Amino acid sequence: MSRPAAPKGKKVESCVFNGEKFAIDDTITLRPPNSSGPPFVGKIHEIVTEATGDEQCHVSWFYRPEEARGGRKAFHGEKELFTSDHYDWVAKSSINGHCAVHKLKEYQMLKEVTDNDYYTRFSYKASKGEFKPDRVPVYCACEMPYNPDLFMVECEACEEWYHPQCVGSTKKQVEKKAHFVCPTCDRKKQAREAKKQRIA
Repeated sequence: MSRPAAPKGKKVESCVFNGEKFAIDDTITLRPPNSSGPPFVGKIHEIVTEATGDEQCHVSWFYRPEEARGGRKAFHGEKELFTSDHYDWVAKSSINGHCAVHKLKEYQMLKEVTDNDYYTRFSYKASKGEFKPDRVPVYCACEMPYNPDLFMVECEACEEWYHPQCVGSTKKQVEKKAHFVCPTCDRKKQAREAKKQRIA
């Protein structure tokens, strides 16, 4: 996607708005045209001070799943964003504040997720409607990519991960167990024990 022409002015490393400093490489939230909608999220790449004293930020946009081709899927988390090749110049007055866009593994390690925490694992070419990577690992009997919003449990036998509801259980039931074995591995174990009994 082509980048819009830069405004004329002096390039600077940072700007201040409402007493908060914003610098190149910061990730920020911005006010959407519809005040009732979720904030836009972008990353600052350049800042220019115009002759009028106004300051413009060159941002690349993060897309929400529902904003990209194909829409939101079951495996997309509530706080999931896609990096993109979509750039715009925006006035610093449209900035809400700072936010953090983590890699998925970093997001999983957070002790507390705030309203300003997001994560990304896909890049989206808005100009072509293409994703990278175009394939990700799938888990569970439902063969769905990982969604950090959904509880999963690891089978101690095959080391695969499952959603409790996909194996006829619940989160509460699974958490009460000292050891979890998926139905497939449990059947294999019972078959081996039955065979041993017949041989004996």
